[in-house]
Formats: sequence, C-alpha cells, structure tokens
Amino acid sequence: SDSRASMGGTYVSSRVINKVVQVSDKIFCCMSGSLADAQAVTNAVIHQLNFHSMQMGELPLVLSAASVMRDFCYKYRDELSAGFIVAGWDCKKGPQVFQVSLGGTVLEQEFTIGGSGGTYIYGYADAKFRSGMTREQCLTFTTNALSLAMDRDNVSGGVIHLAIVTEAGVERQLIPGNKLPVFHRI
Repeated sequence: SDSRASMGGTYVSSRVINKVVQVSDKIFCCMSGSLADAQAVTNAVIHQLNFHSMQMGELPLVLSAASVMRDFCYKYRDELSAGFIVAGWDCKKGPQVFQVSLGGTVLEQEFTIGGSGGTYIYGYADAKFRSGMTREQCLTFTTNALSLAMDRDNVSGGVIHLAIVTEAGVERQLIPGNKLPVFHRI
C-alpha cells in the first residue's frame, strides 16, 4: 500500500501511515477508506481472530479472516466507510487474496485493487497480471501498480509498504519514494 491518509479525499492528514496490518500469523489486510473506521474494524478483527485461535488451538484460515472482516463491514455498513484487501497463506488452501467491500461483500481473486488510487491502474493490472508469476515478477507488478496509482491520485503517495507472505513466513519491505519506478515526468 501507499502511506498517505486523507480527510475527505482532498486533504492529506498523514504521509506516514502503514496501511498493511498483520491480523494473524500469516494473514494481512490492506486498509482503504476512512482510516479511523478501518483501524477500528482491523482491531476488532485481530481480537476476534486471536480469540478464534485460542478456542480452536490453531491459526485461522485466510477465508475466516475475510469472513470476520465481512461480518463487521456488513453489520456496520451504514456507519462505516472502509474497504479491505485480506491476503495471506494458510495450511488448507495456501496463498489467497480476498477483497472485502464497503458493504461487506467478499470476493476471492488472484489479485485485487482497492483504495482511491485503484481506479487509475485497472488498465495496467489487466495488461500486466499473469497467473503463476514468480516472486520477483509479483513484486515488480505490485510496486509498479502502486507507483502508477500514487503518481496519478492526489491523495495517494509517500512510500510503499509490502508484505510478502509464504508458507515459510512473512517478509516486509518498505520502498521509499525516491526509489519508486518513474514512468513519466511532467
């Protein structure tokens, strides 16, 4: 994700927010929309998943995390303005990506796009995404997509936060703004 938080879609209130949040051992969510709403939902989901893990004696599935998030988004759909990408790895299905929309719809996809900058990169994503990409190809695809979105959306920007989740574990990367790919100069 990028690292900017805005108020009302026009005023950048923070340039250093990490919107990629670990909700379980190998499950992360990427927040968009109202930061306060997204943080409240994420904190509630973390609590619920921790309780689930204690009761079941095992880590939650990625689908379970997306479902808990969906339940919160649906239950409070009239009060919340937050959307999420939930992704991770579990022992049942391996790597998975879900989009949880503002109203609580859950869609499993090979990749997904969210946030205000997302509308600027659908063409890029459709042209460049391929099933079965290598780790490096995935990192290049994601970094390029985020850089393009950040370049075009006035309330996206800052740095890129990445979480690479595999069976072996989690690796986090931060790409500073001066290291982002540049596609054109204005």
